[in-house]
Order: sequence, then structure tokens, then C-alpha cells
Amino acid sequence: MIRDFVYLKAGSVKEALDLLDKHKDDYKIICGGQSLLILMRQGLVAPENLIDIKGMKELSYIKFNSKTGLRIGATTIHREIEKSSVIKKHYPVLVDMEKNLASIQTRNWGTIGGNLAHADPAGDPGALLMALNARVSMANKERVRALLLEEFFVDFFETALEEGELLLEVQVPPVPPRTATAYEKFNIIKNDQGIVSVAASLTLNEDGLRCKDARLVLGGSAPVPLRAKEAEAMLKGRKVTEGLLEQVGSRASEEADPVADIHASEGYRRHLVKALTKRMVKRAWEHARTLAH
Repeated sequence: MIRDFVYLKAGSVKEALDLLDKHKDDYKIICGGQSLLILMRQGLVAPENLIDIKGMKELSYIKFNSKTGLRIGATTIHREIEKSSVIKKHYPVLVDMEKNLASIQTRNWGTIGGNLAHADPAGDPGALLMALNARVSMANKERVRALLLEEFFVDFFETALEEGELLLEVQVPPVPPRTATAYEKFNIIKNDQGIVSVAASLTLNEDGLRCKDARLVLGGSAPVPLRAKEAEAMLKGRKVTEGLLEQVGSRASEEADPVADIHASEGYRRHLVKALTKRMVKRAWEHARTLAH
């Protein structure tokens, strides 16, 4: 049962920051509530104050600049990202990811900021946005700051947001030339939360024959979306072959830190990490090769 709380609604960022500053000892931000209300019903969280930012149009936007990249406001719903022609043109992998994120009903209500702030390591956007080298910006009454997304996630359902801070936007840099990104999750039921997911982003050298840079991010495989940096290093400066894919997949599986639960054992998750890593690296490599020629 949900305990009593004081409901407060913010109509602007300024109002929200004022409320956060006033009630910073005991509050939760709600922006849709599809995850928060479940936790409240289970008695896992019981805030005295619930600050609703769902109606704040100020943070609902999608903006793109060829020099600075993509900016998505924190209260932008998933469906808007999925349907954005700008994102489809410049970051098509984000659109593909959103199409498989839960149900249409969820995507029509849930927000990108709420998803990231909830910090479920099995969530779809976190791993993919990390592979795209994204940042998030946040603010309190005194300052605005930005963090790389891989620094934003701290632990299971825990982020670097401090008391009184509000997540403002997601910032994705322009995609470098000859770069392709692939993302896939393994789930039993279509559109359900993934048991394991892998995002791979590869940038090729000018000749298009070798990997110049690589980012591999594992979802549902550790307390936070995890960069497999040792596996990344194995790709740099090399041509992707079946033999290398096998080595990279094995190394990513070793770097993972999965836990066993009702969905999968630790061993099964490591097996999935290996298989998906091989598949996503190969997919990103083949796509990047077409861009290089």
C-alpha cells in the first residue's frame, strides 16, 4: 500500500528547483511514475513529498545541430524519440531501440529522463546512449553541471544526482565519420525488458579496413550499464574477423558482472553477453564498412 504523501506540481524548471530545494530532505520526482509507483506500492520507497514535473513542457524537446549534436529534454516521451525524423536521419539506432522499448502505451507516457534517473541496469536507453558517448546535464538552484552517462550511473537504481538536483537533458555528440552503432537485447517476450543487451559502436580508419575506435556497452550484465573496455581495446587497429569476434565476445563475457535472478543464471547471462557482443560488433563493422566506401 502507498503511504500518504504531499503532492506538489511544478510548472517550470524554476518552480521545480525551488520545490527540490525546499523539500530536499525527503522527496521523489515523478514524471510518469510507471517505475516509481510500483516501488511505492511495494513499500520500497515512501517519500513525504512527491514533486510532479510531467507537465513541464520546458524540458520536452528534441534539437539537433550538426556541430554540437543532439539534445533531448528530460521530459520528452519515448514515443517522440521513436517518431522523430531528425533522430531517424542522424541516429537511426535510437529509433530502432525505442521501437522495442516496452509497449506503445508505455512509450506514450514514459520519459527519457525518468528512464535514466530510475537507473535500472537492464533499461534500454542507458547502454545505447553510453555507446554513443552521451552526456546528461542536471541542475540545482546554484549550478548546472554535465556528466558522461557512464559516470552518471553509480549502482543498482542509483545515480550521481545529488539532493536538490533535477535532470535537464541528454546530450549526444555528432556521429564521427565512418561510424556505425548496433544495439540488441535478448528477451523472451517481444518488447519486454531485456535479460541482457549489448551496444557496439565502431569507427573505422580512413581506409575502411581497420577499427580506429570502439565502444562496447553491456546492459543487464552488472549493477550499471558496463563498458567492456578490455574487449574494446582488442578491436582497435584491427580488421574484424570471425576469430577476433570470438575473442572479443569471450573477453566481454569475462568483463561482465552479472547476477542470477528469476530470469537467468549468471552463467546464462555470460553466454548471452558473448553471443550478443559478437553479433553487434559484426553488425556495426559491416555497416561502418558500407559508410567508408
